[in-house]
Amino acid sequence: MRIFSVLAAMVVAVIVLAFTLERETTMAYLQGDAGTEQPASENDGAAATPMAATAKSLIRVVAQHSVARDIDSAVVLRGQTQAQRQVEVKAETSSTVLSEPLQKGSFVEAGQLLCKLSPGTRGAALAEAQARQSEARAGKAEAQSRVPEAQSRVAEAQARLDEALINQNAATKLSEGGFAAETRVKSADATVASARAGLESAHAGVQAAKSGLQSADAGIEAAQAGVAAAQKEIERLEIHAPFAGLLESDTAELGSLMQPGALCATVIQLDPIKLVAFVPETEVGRVHVGALAGGRLAAGGADVQGRVTFLSRAADPTTRTFRVEIEIPNPDLRLRDGQTVEILIAADGAPAHLLPLSALTLNDEGTLGLRTLTPDSVVEFQPVKLLRDAPEGAWLTGLPDTVDVIVVGQEYVTAGVKVDATFRETAK
Repeated sequence: MRIFSVLAAMVVAVIVLAFTLERETTMAYLQGDAGTEQPASENDGAAATPMAATAKSLIRVVAQHSVARDIDSAVVLRGQTQAQRQVEVKAETSSTVLSEPLQKGSFVEAGQLLCKLSPGTRGAALAEAQARQSEARAGKAEAQSRVPEAQSRVAEAQARLDEALINQNAATKLSEGGFAAETRVKSADATVASARAGLESAHAGVQAAKSGLQSADAGIEAAQAGVAAAQKEIERLEIHAPFAGLLESDTAELGSLMQPGALCATVIQLDPIKLVAFVPETEVGRVHVGALAGGRLAAGGADVQGRVTFLSRAADPTTRTFRVEIEIPNPDLRLRDGQTVEILIAADGAPAHLLPLSALTLNDEGTLGLRTLTPDSVVEFQPVKLLRDAPEGAWLTGLPDTVDVIVVGQEYVTAGVKVDATFRETAK
């Protein structure tokens, strides 16, 4: 087998050399140089006609008439499966584990207990916080009772002031008529001043009572916060599954010391599962959210189907690609996280030609295309784009709706050369 490979390589090398270094000589040989023809015999009479001579010098090729057909297009990507959700459940407090560990691979329901920690002195801390709350409420009741008492003192002080003002007015009138001594007027003035001071003091007492009531309210709120903190600390002693899924690791071992941030377990959700890939910017315009998509696993070849649920609006700064996610039902959990998958995303249909892969060629600039024929059998080069493979060949775009394609001999002609074409039937 190695000998045949070497011989085939030598033949290919000779052909390439003939069409690169000795192109003109090779073309002349293929077309049939007129100088090599035998001179016409005199007995043949008139020489061959110019039309016959021209037809004899043309390169013969085989062509195929092709008509474009509308086909369903698809964007082909390569990606991987990814869990719908994955979370590392960690401890929020310090204590030792009291619960037996759950084995990795086990299925857990949402809210199921994963790790239970020792309460320690947290129950006593809660009782102390509740006692402070009761004490604060009692202090508020006492403060509330002081407010009416202070308000009654204000009313009493106001009455004394009114009485003092009346006595002052009477003493002043009697003194003006000579019926009362001056000392009586002075005494009445002093009594009025004292009553005013008592009224102000009573008002201050009311303000103090109200301030005491506000302080009691603040004490109650602080006590309630203490109770809530103690209760929350007790709640943190039980670590539950945030959602239904599989344990990717064993839960914490019995008796182990947990610190804040220590791992209790890793839970993943695989139903539904996501297919994740990255679309190049040349194809991103053909992908839409909600489009039908399918995938084939690299291992096992299982086919899955779903729809596009996310298409990134921002390109990756390094690869200039856009993240796309496809949601796939996975009730039996046969799809695993991280499997390689080939993804096809349905796109709008496009007119294309079904032609054999052997007809594809490259021009001098390295552009992929086909060599086609004009109605006058002149060769043209048409760049094409490979849409997708098929058992009968390849679906190609970039061509007119109807075209004559050279399928045999395209490597021996160039654009602008006239050829002698023979057409073959198109495969159905």
